[in-house]
Amino acid sequence: MKIDILTLFPSMFDGFISESIIKRAIEKKLVEINIHNIRDYSTDPHKKVDDYGFGGGKGMVLMPQPIFDAVEDLKTNDSKVILMTPQGIKYDQETAYNLTREKHLIIICGHYEGFDERIRSIVDLEISIGDFVLTGGEIPAMAISDSIIRLLDGVIMKESHINDSFNDNLLDYPVYTHPAEYKGMKVPDVLLSGHHTNIDKWRKEEQIKRTKERRPDLLEKR
Repeated sequence: MKIDILTLFPSMFDGFISESIIKRAIEKKLVEINIHNIRDYSTDPHKKVDDYGFGGGKGMVLMPQPIFDAVEDLKTNDSKVILMTPQGIKYDQETAYNLTREKHLIIICGHYEGFDERIRSIVDLEISIGDFVLTGGEIPAMAISDSIIRLLDGVIMKESHINDSFNDNLLDYPVYTHPAEYKGMKVPDVLLSGHHTNIDKWRKEEQIKRTKERRPDLLEKR
């Protein structure tokens, strides 16, 4: 998979692509990530990319020209263009799985007070990571990139993400490690039994119980 990210702040991604699982996925050539400065595509002598919106209002708005030119430069027949915006669909694990089927993602990070409405005409999917507002789309772009990359074959063990929260619309089951007792709190006996059928049954029951208590809305989707 190839991911091209358009941003006004490329250095924000330095740590993201140089640490942990993402770094290893890049080194193993399981994913290619390219960070592009939107200003590099500006035709303005001063590399201006934003302006005041028509009709008044506070803040600056991203202009269409740099975004249009950047997408045109990067896009191929295999590309899916994604815009990070609070107005997009709410992101979830199912969407992450669906996006792993794409060969090339172009992610546009919005900023300031928004973007020229005409930019939407070149976008295939608008995504929001929740009902709150951030200063820009950089953190959401990292979040969805991370969630997709970890699902790619060879990045992590398949069993690890099959048992993740939100698979089958259930939260993850409780997990424990050594010691078997800590400050009076004991690991459930079933996990120490070595009986894998009973362990699997307990885990599924705990998933349903935890989801019912914390995210009953997920059970409605099952």
